[in-house]
Amino acid sequence: MRFVLTDEQRDFASALESLLSSADVVAAARAWADGDASLGLTLWSRLAGLGVSDLARDATPVELCVAFEALGRHAVPGPWVESAAYLPVALGREIKGVGTVALPPHVPYALDADVSDEVWLELEDDAWPANVGEMQRSVDPTRRLFELDAAAPVSTAALGPAFDLAVLATSAQLLGLGEHLLEESVAFVKQRKQFGREIGSYQAIKHRLADVRIALDFARPLVFGAALDEVPTSAAKVAAGDAAYLAARTALQVHGAIGYTRELDLSLWILKVRALVGAWGTPAHHRARVLEGLG
Repeated sequence: MRFVLTDEQRDFASALESLLSSADVVAAARAWADGDASLGLTLWSRLAGLGVSDLARDATPVELCVAFEALGRHAVPGPWVESAAYLPVALGREIKGVGTVALPPHVPYALDADVSDEVWLELEDDAWPANVGEMQRSVDPTRRLFELDAAAPVSTAALGPAFDLAVLATSAQLLGLGEHLLEESVAFVKQRKQFGREIGSYQAIKHRLADVRIALDFARPLVFGAALDEVPTSAAKVAAGDAAYLAARTALQVHGAIGYTRELDLSLWILKVRALVGAWGTPAHHRARVLEGLG
């Protein structure tokens, strides 16, 4: 499958890259993990100004993938999938500010409910405005998960398409995370020396990095194919999750002992991959959906 972005889509991607490259996303993510959302919400407003919050209703899934790949590449914190992909379709309207949702069993907790303007709990095809309960820990410290207590139900529409769009957005995030991890790994092995040689000169390291490049290159057409409704979103999620997880494992290995420290900024990407692989449906769930579609 050959897929090429249009000029307008490339311009959008360039604008996002320019904004995120100039922002101190790492500082915003670390502060977010510590409970200070001020930097992250400022970044949220800037991204909303570029139209990221409105993509689910005002653009195509391709533009959504472009945006979420950039969000993943820069490890942007916040409930973007919930607020910009799922809720606008499920509720059939624009989300004012920041929104989040819990959708048991696939999304048991509401991400960042403590900083969200709209908090929803979906049960049995109804969405319930919810009260925020206790916070639960995630492997990714920037993902602040909250239990919810439901209030009264509100009828929702297009739940299937909303879930699939959220899965697609998560897949694009994983693709961006994997790309960043590969870039950082390649840069590291070019400057790290052992026994008088750059470790990137060793065939074993080259093969590991090549495997990641191949996995990401195979995942990309599935993600954008799903955006064009030519590939099941579950297939995209499985491929992107596997590729990003391989990128995270490889990054951890080539960085050696320093790769295990949370002080290293790379940990933000590694831990986010681990969390998103199981977000919006586990790999087992999505593999089962792919098999059902083949039946």
